[in-house]
Amino acid sequence: MDFLLQGDPAIKYQTRKYLLEESESDLRLIRQQIALEGYGKLFLEKQNPDLSFGGGFYYPKWISTHYTLIDLRYLEIEQDVERLVQSVRDIATNFKDKDGGIRLAPHGRTSDLCVDGMYLNYASYFKLEETHLKSIIDHLITAQLPDGGFNCQYLTQKVTHSSMHSTLSILEGIWEYLKQGYTYRGKELVKIEEEGREFLLIHHLYKSDKTGEIISPSFLNMVYPPRWHYDILRALYYFADAKVPYDDRMEDSLEIISNKRNKDGTFPRGKTSAGEQHFIMENEKKSRWNTLRALRVLNNYGQHTE
Repeated sequence: MDFLLQGDPAIKYQTRKYLLEESESDLRLIRQQIALEGYGKLFLEKQNPDLSFGGGFYYPKWISTHYTLIDLRYLEIEQDVERLVQSVRDIATNFKDKDGGIRLAPHGRTSDLCVDGMYLNYASYFKLEETHLKSIIDHLITAQLPDGGFNCQYLTQKVTHSSMHSTLSILEGIWEYLKQGYTYRGKELVKIEEEGREFLLIHHLYKSDKTGEIISPSFLNMVYPPRWHYDILRALYYFADAKVPYDDRMEDSLEIISNKRNKDGTFPRGKTSAGEQHFIMENEKKSRWNTLRALRVLNNYGQHTE
């Protein structure tokens, strides 16, 4: 706890909220600090006069408007920061594709399902007007594959098997949408969310459902921020946030995460994604973000690893 509570205001806020279970009324002042100092302030200082970040919506990748907004959502910065809400609204106005999703450029190729899921996540978090989200919901519902999940290549390559990356991004977006109280096609989304969760669980969160082999070693790497990449900590953090009950098929992933714990109780930083960044959040081998997220998961499900 000392290690976490000595961190950035965003980490202090989420530690007290999720691990110490303090009320929002008690945390109001510390949450306000997220935008005024530390990571939140550094991100906001990078915003362009037109309210974009980097070179535009999706370029350069990790400092683009899209990835900066998802980073700010992960910080749990206050949801009524008007210049962020307007930035989210501008995307809905200028980057909608004819299929209802979000294009990567104003006049570029068709939308990308991973981006649609992440956009739905932060647009819902910042409480964008529901009218802007309806076409995205329609598009995602149409794009679900028969196995219950999603794959961002479903149009270009006519794939029949879902992607763990795409499915988790869309599940996170649907959960945030429902959590924030949106209702458009809500009953259908609840069913889709259940089917998407089952897709991940059939794979025990990281294994082939046919051979039991590890799908990708990267799935076992704990990364913050995760960007679009799937890993077992990100998946379990979603399950914990959505209050999904323990399932036996989580067990192997929980044990892997538990075994990554350092002797002092902290968790390692893991390999980060290459590319230009606004700034480096963590340089040390020990990670406050991974410690916070892993402890939240293990507090929720960890009794099953003992």
